[in-house]
This record gives sequence, structure tokens and C-alpha cells, in this order.
Amino acid sequence: MNFAGKVIIVTGASSGIGAATAVFLSKLGAKLSLTGRNVNNLTKISKQCETAANVHLIPADLTNEKDIENIINSTVKHYGQLDVLVNNAGILETGTIENTSLAQYDRLMNTNVRSIYYLTMLAVPHLLKTKGNIVNVSSVNGIRSFPGVLAYNVSKASVDQFTRCVALELALKGVRVNAVNPGVILTELQKRGGLSDEQYAAFLERTKETHALGRPGKPEEVAATIAFLASDLASNITGASVPVDGGRHAMCPR
Repeated sequence: MNFAGKVIIVTGASSGIGAATAVFLSKLGAKLSLTGRNVNNLTKISKQCETAANVHLIPADLTNEKDIENIINSTVKHYGQLDVLVNNAGILETGTIENTSLAQYDRLMNTNVRSIYYLTMLAVPHLLKTKGNIVNVSSVNGIRSFPGVLAYNVSKASVDQFTRCVALELALKGVRVNAVNPGVILTELQKRGGLSDEQYAAFLERTKETHALGRPGKPEEVAATIAFLASDLASNITGASVPVDGGRHAMCPR
């Protein structure tokens, strides 16, 4: 895989899968636009990238339309083109149909779906020029159903459907669109979603049973799959949702 001369936007690049993806792509020669809400973390991640000159930082809140517009405008102004969009930013919250709220639904859908919808709309004209591609970060929750995270499940199922629809719409124009569907990955996502340290430790312990490989995944493992889908090695893959979940999607309780 070689991304020399390629310009890639990675959202949610200040931590977790986004940060790992930024570092991974930098080693393959990519020119990066990294976005996130935590400016300090973004700066730290940029210093871990291979070449600082190939990293453009854009602080942004993806629930803010002006920030989304600035991500595209600033990237194209800085680099003159756009080749790959990695829609990674997302949030998780716990809640069932009995204790969720419309406010929670709106938070999850605005961050996990609406922002991707708008960012992709704005990116497509530039991707058409470069015959580029899009990789969306969904979740195993998009292809399997789990209790206790209702709004999150719905948001990720939406990301998968969005991926397939846009892939069909852009295929004949030379732009590919795919998704990765991580299982439990060693990031701060679950803690930010409301799990205490004790709950999170128990949650990770349970991956020995819920994931066929018997362990949680690493951000770098998801990053490698994102890089593959974004590369020319995946030139005949579009509309796919690729599980990176240690086999969790294939498991069925007995």
C-alpha cells in the first residue's frame, strides 16, 4: 500500500481508531487532514506521524455545520485536492427503549450519521476529480443487534445503509465507498459512553466469550483494514461492510 501524493481526511483523529489510522497512513506516505475536538490530542498525534509537513490540523465539532464545511474547504485550500475521506468520528451512549430519550437519539444520530451525510456531500465533488474513495467507520452493532445501546445500534445500521447506497450511486463514476465494522476495540469509547472502570474491566473480560478470537481488538488492526480499503489493492471492492471484530459478528449464543 502506497499513498504517496494522496490527500486523506480522517475525522475523530485525536484518539482511538482515528489516531491509529492517522499514524498508520502517515507511514504509507499520505498527506493528512486530521480533525477532532481535542486540539491538544490532535497535536500529539500529529507529532507521531511520519512527516509533520504532511499533516494539516483542523479542530472541528462535527455537530457544527460550519465546522464540517471548513474541513473540506481548508483541506482543498491547503493541499489542492482530496483523495480519501475516512469518516471515523463517532460517539456511544447506553440506553434501552425504556430509558432512552429523544435527546439521546438526536445526539447519536447527529454525530454518527448526520455529520457523515453532510461531510460526504461536500467531499464528493472533489473525490470525483481524483477518482478517490470513502471509508466509513461503522460497528459490529450495525450488522448485529445488541440490547442496551439502542440509539447507537440504529446510528451504525444507518451508516452501513448509507455506505451501500452511496457506493451504488458513485460506482460508475469511479468512486468507491466501503465501511469497517469494529467489535470491541481498546479505545476510550465505552468509558466515554458511561462505563465505570469496574464495568469496563468486566466488559473487556467478557470479550473472551463474545469474540471468537477471545480478545478485544487493537486500534492498529482497524487502521490496517481502513488503509487496505482506501488503497488501490481494494480497487474491486465497493459497498462492503468489513467486520474487524475478532469474529463477533459470526457468533450465536447457544
